[in-house]
Amino acid sequence: MEIELFEPSLQLLYAIPAFLLVLTIIVFVHEMGHYLVARWNGIAIQAFSIGFGPEVIGFTDRRGTRWKLSAIPLGGYVRFVGDMNPAGVPDHEAIAAADPELARSLFVNKSVWRRMAVVLAGPVANLIFTFLVLYALLLGYGRYTLPPVIDEVMAGSVAAEAGLAPGDRIVAVDGYRVSGFEDFQRLVATAPERQVTVELERAGAPLTLAMTPAATEITDRFGNTHRVGRIGVTRNVEDTDVTLYHPGPVEAVSLTLEEMRFIVQRTGEFLGDFFVGRGDIEQIGGPVKVARVSGEVATMGVIALINLMALLSLNIGIFNLLPIPMLDGGHLAYYAYEAVRGKPMSQKLQELGFRFGFAIVVSLMVFTLFNDTILEALRRWS
Repeated sequence: MEIELFEPSLQLLYAIPAFLLVLTIIVFVHEMGHYLVARWNGIAIQAFSIGFGPEVIGFTDRRGTRWKLSAIPLGGYVRFVGDMNPAGVPDHEAIAAADPELARSLFVNKSVWRRMAVVLAGPVANLIFTFLVLYALLLGYGRYTLPPVIDEVMAGSVAAEAGLAPGDRIVAVDGYRVSGFEDFQRLVATAPERQVTVELERAGAPLTLAMTPAATEITDRFGNTHRVGRIGVTRNVEDTDVTLYHPGPVEAVSLTLEEMRFIVQRTGEFLGDFFVGRGDIEQIGGPVKVARVSGEVATMGVIALINLMALLSLNIGIFNLLPIPMLDGGHLAYYAYEAVRGKPMSQKLQELGFRFGFAIVVSLMVFTLFNDTILEALRRWS
């Protein structure tokens, strides 16, 4: 009996362990950022957990911190002594009853700047992790590249109307330098129906053109549809055109930082599209979609999975900085208020904020799960 390479049962076989591996590493990095900065600031830590819910396995270190794996592997937390729950809500009765020695090490009794540093450390750890992984991959494996020269411009296309011509050498798009034709393709593909500015050389002279890529739906090798930008240019590929480029250690730093800036900017633009009516709801995904993508990428090899893990780490780090109570950004907003006013926000307002943030996070989870399952099933059955 012949079996298709990516039939659902095989995808599931790859998806579950790949997703758990990717998520566990990302969560560990994030929470370790919180843990290390808290420990450096002399804060008493009650628990470090990968996952939520009942403990599956764990141990207690000599400082009294409980390290554990919990039953629901969809996140994690560092819980400080004096917290009522993993969300960081203070237990005021326990704090008031703490002896003087313990009170000095409680998170709530540290200066607002130390608390801000602890909260900020999680997202920063994700950003550092992303940089180190992308930097190591670029140094270790380099990148295959094609000269960024246009061979053909389709008649009546966006590129033709904008004035692009065969032989043009692309230099940059929206300020991002173009080292190879693959860079040009990606910068255009990630800007459907958004104007881009293309810097090029024509017969040795610089020229700048503006154009708006048309939105086109494509299907990848796994059967997933994506909304991408197209302008109607092609590049003929000969074996001798493809080269493996290895940047030096210094150049790799700038290339990696530019890659991270590109991902953050394009992610922000993607989310911004929903406020102007250009967004595609099917492109938003939650845990189920991430699991499926992880399984698909795992079939492409370890390097592809590591690259996906780095990109997800970056997105999780940025997402956690959003000023939504329950997220790190919400805590930072509270502490920024305290730093400006010289006193904490009232407990009542903080609790209202946490409830509001909880409602947002739960709504987002429900929406993404619905989008991952119901809408995807309807799309495949239609």
